Amino acid sequence: MSITRRALGAGALSAPVLLAAGAARAQGAWPSRAVRIVVPYTPGGVSDITARLIADPLSAMWGQPVPVENRAGADGVIGTEAVARSPADGYTLGLVSVGHPVNAAFYRLPFDTMRDFTFVTQTTSTPLVICAPRAFAPNTPAELVDYAKRNPGVTFAGTGGVVRLAPVLFAQRTGITLEYVPYRGSTQAHPDLIANRVNIMFDTVPAALPHIQSGALKALATTGAQRSPQLPDVPTVAETLLPGFEAATWGMVIAPANVPLPVLVKLNADIRAALQNPTVVERHRTLGAAIVSNSPDEMRSFVQAEMEKWGAAARSAGIQPQ
Repeated sequence: MSITRRALGAGALSAPVLLAAGAARAQGAWPSRAVRIVVPYTPGGVSDITARLIADPLSAMWGQPVPVENRAGADGVIGTEAVARSPADGYTLGLVSVGHPVNAAFYRLPFDTMRDFTFVTQTTSTPLVICAPRAFAPNTPAELVDYAKRNPGVTFAGTGGVVRLAPVLFAQRTGITLEYVPYRGSTQAHPDLIANRVNIMFDTVPAALPHIQSGALKALATTGAQRSPQLPDVPTVAETLLPGFEAATWGMVIAPANVPLPVLVKLNADIRAALQNPTVVERHRTLGAAIVSNSPDEMRSFVQAEMEKWGAAARSAGIQPQ
């Protein structure tokens, strides 16, 4: 029985015979040594936490060390390039974020976002929340749109990546204009947001949650496909105004292009199993991140769609790769 890469779609990975055949072929030869996970960001973020949480169950499954290596710089480009240039043997993995497809809209990259990687599985999804000062009049996405149409000059705080582009996508789909105010990070933006010096921010739920809980900021809506467990009473943009609207940060495991198929099948199955470890699930729940896993073909299609969505948003804002 042959297994093709196309067969790694949702139907194939649900077929025990095909999965077992691929995994069995991989088991004899791989892994015979340590498998490293490169995280192209500084320690402490969701990608780094995910990598370290799944490393222990993977090490137990494989009987090999699974070290995590932080190689931060250039919004993740440095570490991601290191993964792309590694041997395609399954011994070097990367755990990247939504920045992987978004970076193509901002930078002239030293690799091809799609061609130079094997996509193993998604790991997490974390929605954004549209937050605003208590003094800002709108309380819902519809009120925000109406207010922006009547009051030109509504500003949004952005920190780069999807936090920068999500308001652009929202404005594009609602026919309003929002003015971008750049910040280096959420910590720098929050004081101005709380003081109503900038009107709104599409921030990650974990970053904004303490200020929402304290009452310093209010939540107009979240941007995931479902409501955030941390903000269950806050509706999504999709359910209140724009059906299908979704803007989230997420994680995925990648490897260099052309990893052998039996190794890819085993990587996908074992990482998906590690993600369901109760400790892994609970820790991510506290971070506001949902565990998400899929097949390599599904992941590739998802990344391609994200590239197209965020690339179009960037172009509409006049952003060109530098």
